[in-house]
Amino acid sequence: MKTPPTSLPDGTRIDDYVITKTLSRGGFSYVYLASDVSDGRRIVLKEYIPARLAQRDTEMRVVAHSEETIEHFVHGRKLFLQEANALAGLKHPNIVNVINFFSANGTVYMVMQFEQGHNLHSYIKKHKGFLSEQFLLTVFPPLLDGLKNIHASGFLHLDIKPGNIHLRPGGSPLLLDFGAVHPIMQTRSDQPTQVVTPGFSPIEQYTNRGYVGPWSDIYALGATMRNCIDHRPPLAAVDRHEHDTMKPAAELFRKHYSPQLLKAIDWSMEVDPLLRPQSVDALLEVMPGLDLPGEQREETA
Repeated sequence: MKTPPTSLPDGTRIDDYVITKTLSRGGFSYVYLASDVSDGRRIVLKEYIPARLAQRDTEMRVVAHSEETIEHFVHGRKLFLQEANALAGLKHPNIVNVINFFSANGTVYMVMQFEQGHNLHSYIKKHKGFLSEQFLLTVFPPLLDGLKNIHASGFLHLDIKPGNIHLRPGGSPLLLDFGAVHPIMQTRSDQPTQVVTPGFSPIEQYTNRGYVGPWSDIYALGATMRNCIDHRPPLAAVDRHEHDTMKPAAELFRKHYSPQLLKAIDWSMEVDPLLRPQSVDALLEVMPGLDLPGEQREETA
């Protein structure tokens, strides 16, 4: 049985950073809160350690599980470093700011700016869904603008979900976790570590033969919007593909939200990729503006 990877202990120094605590563990990585030894500022440090391919040895180095996984691990590590380099050039107010990246311990690390705030997933859970239209139209158009920037730079995010959206004080959103980021217009055949999140990942991400594109991120963002108005995650795309029992948002939530917003969510969440908006601009064109009825509920992030 493979030994699961463990996080680096608090107080560990890597390059110019000292780990304060472990924040999270994903399919690709550990994420740490750390500080810069030069000035003490807090940063977020992301370590590439794909659970299916690698583990940590007694010297705290990241190594492949076996001879069979070495090739995939090395390939993934190379992609992570290349993509960290590309992401460091993506400067947008609603995309996490990558300020450094480096190799150490047999793997690679991404250094990101620390931002105060909280996670959209926990915010949805706290409010049990039914976040106001005002809230959705404050959070999602800026995220879409950031996503448009990612696509224009030749990349896909491929892991948009409430857990990867950070809400800063005042509700300004930040798109996080680029561990699944991938060059645009390619198949999944060379990405063996792809993580699928049921409810948020589109059908084309469930197979190596799936043809992903901007429409794939749009599905995930639409599913995230739906999760904001319904506290339950949407039905998984693979189940919808077999037998779609999920009722349209335009039918379920018509008493609480504008038809324009609900239709935008439903269009984004079409199971067939060809039936979805093919670009962020196409979705933005049908999103309503911020001129909302006064009786709608307000939430402050």
